[in-house]
Amino acid sequence: MKSKSNSQPVLHFKKAMLLPAVLGAALSLGATANAQDVLKAGGTPSGIPFTFLDIQTNEITGAMVDLVNALGEDMGYEVTIQESQFNALIPSLTAGHIDIISAAMLKTEERAKQIAFSDDVYPYGEGVVTRQDYDGEINTLEDLSGEVIGAQVGTTYVEQLNNMGIFPEIRNYNSLADMMRDISLGRIVAGVGDAPIMGYHLSQDRFPELQLADNYEQQMVGHIGFAVDQENTELLEQVNTSLARLKENGTLDAIFEEWGL
Repeated sequence: MKSKSNSQPVLHFKKAMLLPAVLGAALSLGATANAQDVLKAGGTPSGIPFTFLDIQTNEITGAMVDLVNALGEDMGYEVTIQESQFNALIPSLTAGHIDIISAAMLKTEERAKQIAFSDDVYPYGEGVVTRQDYDGEINTLEDLSGEVIGAQVGTTYVEQLNNMGIFPEIRNYNSLADMMRDISLGRIVAGVGDAPIMGYHLSQDRFPELQLADNYEQQMVGHIGFAVDQENTELLEQVNTSLARLKENGTLDAIFEEWGL
């Protein structure tokens, strides 16, 4: 599914605002900022296969883009995708620049203090990537004690790794691809990140010299979900209702299967 340009939905909304009945509804006590035709979704350019920039179309695409488009269709919204770096998604949402986060964002208690998560969308956990010639067994993160490792900025892994206090340096990267590139070049020993995303990179032979640690036991398992502003309870209810329908009719599973997840 492709997201459509902003011009047509915005013009349509402006015309609708000219109608007295619609204007009266928008000014009513129960109306919300999202009671309109356009749903602005935030997606990242580097979270392949969940959200990423397709260099051929110059558009953000991926499994979570397809899912938010299906969600929007079910709710009666026109969806537009706004590109954002991962660590800017929550500020964009709370500032009102976007209506919903549709990315591989893990649901955590800390994030839930700022935003409201939908019901679970996809099970998620971390993985460890090293070079193929790495000499050592990695079962837990403690097995990398004393090594220089990497993680993606804005993810929960950065704080969790720092709190362990066993790594002399944890380098932050804007994308997992950047981190994996540094591993392949020998600049860091290993990287901790979203296992589904790193596994997808490896399945596409983008980094043939790298590997996921097969025997690694995930320590930060959770689920990803959509996210909306905490005060937008109406939109959250709509999202969860439509998400339940997409799960029941098989649309959600079909989308993730299409993207190899």
